[in-house]
Order: sequence, then C-alpha cells, then structure tokens
Amino acid sequence: MKKINSAITPSYVEVEQLKNHIGQIVKIHGTVYKIREMSGFAFVLLQTKRTTLQCVYSAGFSRFALAELSDNMGVVITGEVVKEERSRTGIEVRLVSFECLSVPVEEPPVVINNKEVVASLDTLLDYRPLTLRNAKERAIFQIQAGICRGFRKFFDEHRFTEIHSPKIVFSGAEGGADIFKLNYFGKEAYLTQSPQFYKQIMVGVFERVYEIAPVFRAEKHDTSRHVNEYTSVDIEMGFIQNFYDIMKFETLMLSQTLDFLQAHYAEELACLNVNIPIIGKIPAIKFLEAKALIAKTYKREITDFEDFEPEEEKLLSKLMKKETGCDFVFVTHYKSSKRPFYAMDTPDNPGLTESFDLIFRGMEITTGGQRVHDYNEQVSKMRARGMDVGAFASYLMAHKYGLPPHGGFGLGLERFTAKLLGFQNLRLATLFPRDTIRLQP
Repeated sequence: MKKINSAITPSYVEVEQLKNHIGQIVKIHGTVYKIREMSGFAFVLLQTKRTTLQCVYSAGFSRFALAELSDNMGVVITGEVVKEERSRTGIEVRLVSFECLSVPVEEPPVVINNKEVVASLDTLLDYRPLTLRNAKERAIFQIQAGICRGFRKFFDEHRFTEIHSPKIVFSGAEGGADIFKLNYFGKEAYLTQSPQFYKQIMVGVFERVYEIAPVFRAEKHDTSRHVNEYTSVDIEMGFIQNFYDIMKFETLMLSQTLDFLQAHYAEELACLNVNIPIIGKIPAIKFLEAKALIAKTYKREITDFEDFEPEEEKLLSKLMKKETGCDFVFVTHYKSSKRPFYAMDTPDNPGLTESFDLIFRGMEITTGGQRVHDYNEQVSKMRARGMDVGAFASYLMAHKYGLPPHGGFGLGLERFTAKLLGFQNLRLATLFPRDTIRLQP
C-alpha cells in the first residue's frame, strides 16, 4: 500500500461529506466499534453519529501500533479518504494517526459489536446505555426519529401549529382509575393521560395543532403491548365536516411519512430489513360488524361487546390483509359507553360514536374521532354520566365561547414503530421502557 503524505494539514469533515474529499487527508471523530484483524492489515469500524465507517489500518501507512486502539474508545482519527466500491459506503479511510479522547475502564458485560445483541429482553434493557450502541439497536431509534421528522414535515406542510401542553393536570382526560396521582403543593393532581383537553382548547386558537410528547397510564398490565409511559403523536383540527375527514388525513400522513422514511433512512431500513407497507386507501369497518365478521369467520364466541380482545385485532388484520392487501384497517363507530365523554355521538344512533381506531398489523395504534363542540351538548353528556361539570370549568370555557366542529387522534409512537419493524414486544421500540417493574435505567 502506498505511503500517505500527511504533511498536508487535515480538515475536520462530517462523515456525510467524505465522498467529496476523496484523496484528501481528513479528521473524523467517533467511537471504535470493532477491530477485525486480517493478514497484514486490519479493518477498524468507526461508529459515528449516523453510520459506521470502514477504516483501514496498515503498518505501511499507519503511524501507531494497532494495539493502541480498543473497542468503545472515543477517538479523533486522521486518515486519507479513498474510493472503495466493496465498502457499504463506497469509501474507506486509511488511518494515519489518532487522538484518544476516552477509554472504557472495564470490559462490557454484553457483546454489542456483532450484527445483533444476543441477549434476553431483560438484559437488553438492563444494559440499555450500552446495548443501544449496537448498529441494529441504534437503527431502531434512528427510524423512530425519522418517523417524527416525517410527521412534523407533514404537519408543517398542512399548516399545523406545534403546541406543548402541561403534563401535570387537574383531571384525567380519559377518566377511570388508570391515572398517576401527585401531591401538588397540597392539592391532588395527576400525570396526564392525554393532551386531549388542551388540544381541543387550542383548536379555538390555531385551528390546527399537533404535539409529540409523553403521556402516562397507570395500567397494571404486564404485556408485550403495554408500557406506563409512551410517546403520543396527537393532532386536533377544526372546521371538519365529519370524522371521516380525520381518517383521510391520517391515511395521507402515514403514506407520506413512510415515503419520507424510504427517502431519508434507507440505510437503517435495510439494516433491519424493514417491510414498508404500501398505503392506498385504508379499508374501514364498523366495530359491531367487525366483531360479527371475526366470530363468523373464526367460529369464535363474542364475549366482549364493548372492545376488541388482542387476538381479535390480530384476526381482523389477517382478514383485511387477505381481502384488501392492506396492513391497516380503520374500525369505526365504537359504543358511546366505551368512549370518553368528549366523543361525539352518532346523530341517528346515540349509542354509537363518531370515532375510530386504526389497527396496524394486528395492533391498535391510533384512537380518534370527532369531538363534541357544542357547549350545551357537552354539558348534557357529562351530566348524563354523573360527572361534576364544575370541575371542568377551564376546559368547558373553550366550548362556552365557541368552538368549531373539530376532531383528531392520538397515535402511539412506540406501537407504530414496533409494528413497522416487525417486533412483537413494544419494549424493543421504547428507548427506556417504564412499566410496572422497570424504573431504570
């Protein structure tokens, strides 16, 4: 291998720009991910903020001993950028020298520099600060970040305003016992289950709003589909004609976000071998019709007329995929007894609501619908449920002084990510899961 002229002062270059510096001496920072010794040379894989860069060590041009490098060492490397078609990135860097920035003080308890981390789920989560450095584990959350980027791009293009609502609230939006209580300077308060009240209020201010933020559910479930803190992608939009407008909007949002992922996260999608669904028109079926169809097709007795069992969601998805080719299905017109007090009842059948869930590959990922916007109608519905109307004065203020017809939805980011990536357990797509037993790391 040829000698490198390192007399040239190297420039600090971002990895994404390396192809513009072929033949030049550059500096790059990163972490030593893996060292593969070969006959007469070695590959040094450098993990950078977005990708893993192939570097080459050789006594012919490297001015240090290979033994000076070690896995998980933080470094600034100096080397020559050369074209290499066999490399995944189309280039490689021939190492001249390096500066050590940090050294691990002990051997890691888990091997992270193989294609995937071979460990139990508990081990994967217990050592999260370490296991997230694995290329595949990193790719999960790069894709999740890309999903949020795609959503925000879509919302901005459709003239939405991003809001940031309180997470300490006076009452649970969804009601029920599944809510975390707080002592708030001697008063009873709660961690929010949803930004529902605030996004409805803000429809009266901005007309179209969205928020991507954590919500909290004190559910004592210990299942593969539940955690107690998750990220909700919430939107609310005014001046709708009906709740089908919301469903059409979500369909377009998902379609364009998946296009965005394919355009900007191809490397990560390939790393995880992701099967991106094609979204045309998402089929829709009424809740009671779906229950009857599942019961008839699979010879199942209906035991719950209020909601789906997890197995029924899987069976419905299987049916819709077979009949329509779509991985998604909207289920509409849930019973009023199952939906919160702000859900609008169906005009010709007040026992049902103008609401929907979106099921994706066997799991509900979205709940949405049209809301009650008329003050008198909302108060009447609350009183019929035995609620203390006075306790919701600040929420009802928006209705009292006029709200347009509006609706929206909340999408579980981790659920959507998990089903997109083909995971069976939500925790694999949750950065630091919080469930009934896990509070660290």
